[in-house]
Amino acid sequence: MFTLTNKIALVTGGGSGIGRAIARLFARQGAFVWIVDRDALAGRGEVDAIREEGGQADFAELDVSDAAAAAALALRLPPLDILVNNAGIGHVGSLLETAATDLDRLHAVNVRGPFNLCKAFVPGMLTRRRGSVINLASIGGVLAVRDRLAYTVTKHAVVGLTKALALDHSHTGVRFNAICPGRVETPFVRSRLAEYPDPEKAYREMASTQLNGRMAQPDEIAAAALYLAADVSAMVTGSNLLIDGGWSAGK
Repeated sequence: MFTLTNKIALVTGGGSGIGRAIARLFARQGAFVWIVDRDALAGRGEVDAIREEGGQADFAELDVSDAAAAAALALRLPPLDILVNNAGIGHVGSLLETAATDLDRLHAVNVRGPFNLCKAFVPGMLTRRRGSVINLASIGGVLAVRDRLAYTVTKHAVVGLTKALALDHSHTGVRFNAICPGRVETPFVRSRLAEYPDPEKAYREMASTQLNGRMAQPDEIAAAALYLAADVSAMVTGSNLLIDGGWSAGK
């Protein structure tokens, strides 16, 4: 039901964390996966891992905030069936701790990044009248997160971008959806937790926003991406899929 056989997918930020989980799952389900990342070592390592499992993958180095580079990449790659805009960065701070440069830096990656990749690859999907675009937003795209001003602003923009794209291209066969995770136990988060005097206590405090008391695993986010990428979700467009352990339930 969730096969991606003969489909070509591109995953930004595919060298680690949620992007890595998505890329590996897509490859297992039959897709040829282009892993796009600024970190060539991590990206090529993931390609090797996918190939060792018998999957098909290749790597392209890209700074998603560079529109010209994204357009050039689209000229080099075959037409896509699936585009996953996963690359993103964060910042901790309220208005008092957030400089305009911080907001600009996050906007360049978190908002302009998906916009640039859509500008580069969606026209080809529209021509073929098929495709699935999946933008990784966040719980911060539907709720405000304390002391995450710039992150909340940019992730709200990702949700808005997704809805606008879905509305404008509603009868084309190309679908646009967002995934909004809560806390996810990525390698980056684990490394941050390890810096605390009591990592287990820090984990419980971070996970306490989620009603089930734990963080999601990257594979759980990848499973949602697989559903949105597969043809079985043909009726789903313009949606934000919340995977937040109940964080938003009482809001």
